[in-house]
Amino acid sequence: MVRVLNEQDIKLLTAMAPEFNGEACRGSGVAYKSLLPPVANHYSKDADDFDVRIGRLSDDEFRYLIDLMLTGEESLHCLSPEYFFRLEERIRKVGGQDTARKIGARYAMECD
Repeated sequence: MVRVLNEQDIKLLTAMAPEFNGEACRGSGVAYKSLLPPVANHYSKDADDFDVRIGRLSDDEFRYLIDLMLTGEESLHCLSPEYFFRLEERIRKVGGQDTARKIGARYAMECD
């Protein structure tokens, strides 16, 4: 689902990637339409760094991101399995096992 990032989204993107300065996707030149793919693919050095970056979000901020993942508004398509594994661990911790299973199924559908 394509969306325009709102003020809350930009706040979260900046928390996860303080070096973000409003630029668009380097590959396409299009404004970001999700939070996790740019953090994973443009700012994180590796899965450990990605884990640190998503860990900067409070539980409430992360729940907002979980809600976006559940509705399909947050893309999981461009996340490598290694990065998704780290994300799934945080989802399980903050949102519970059932939520992690639902988002895992969405990831499997998007990335199949």
